Amino acid sequence: MAKKKNNEEEVLVDVTQSISRLEKFFEENRQSISIAIIAIFAIVGGYISYIKFYQEPREAEAQSEIYHAQHWFEVDSLEQAINGMGNKVGFLDIAADYSGTNAGNLANYYAGISYLRLGEFENAIRILDEFHTDDPILQVISKGAIGDAFMELNQTKEALEYYNKAVSTNSNDYIVPFYLLKAGLAAEQAGENAKALEYFKRIKADFADSRQGLDIDRYIGRIEAKI
Repeated sequence: MAKKKNNEEEVLVDVTQSISRLEKFFEENRQSISIAIIAIFAIVGGYISYIKFYQEPREAEAQSEIYHAQHWFEVDSLEQAINGMGNKVGFLDIAADYSGTNAGNLANYYAGISYLRLGEFENAIRILDEFHTDDPILQVISKGAIGDAFMELNQTKEALEYYNKAVSTNSNDYIVPFYLLKAGLAAEQAGENAKALEYFKRIKADFADSRQGLDIDRYIGRIEAKI
């Protein structure tokens, strides 16, 4: 019993000493700690103010601005969609004026696809490379579109690189086999028959019911005959 009491007293002494050391530390560093706390509150408060009073209004304004450009895009008025018309801005100005917003980022996607449709492939590559998204569908399409632009420029190696990025980011049953077939054809054109066979066999294994999967045996047979 005496031993238990002694242990409890030792613990109490240790705790008391720890509290004393902590109090001494705070007393000696009171000014530095106060400054640090004030700085933390200032940073947090500044960030909240930035989001609430600057970023959110810019996002709303960008969403309003992009409306007309999206309409032009949908009706294939691609030059107007890219550059704007009258007092209505196009995707390029929206991307530049509202960088850091979701709408500004999306404007890069639309502008890049518009350039691709217009046959301005280098511009398409440049703009689409500035587009970043967590949306799994747009990830595939944007990377695949860059691959298409490189193919039009007869840069098969670069095209294959982006097709590979496209099919590595998602497993969508519609768009992934579409770009897998393009990747396989690009690899075949580059003389990389083994790589092409991998792409074609992935279609057969994972997307057999897709439109590309229904005819994939023909592509597989052609590559196997070369190998």
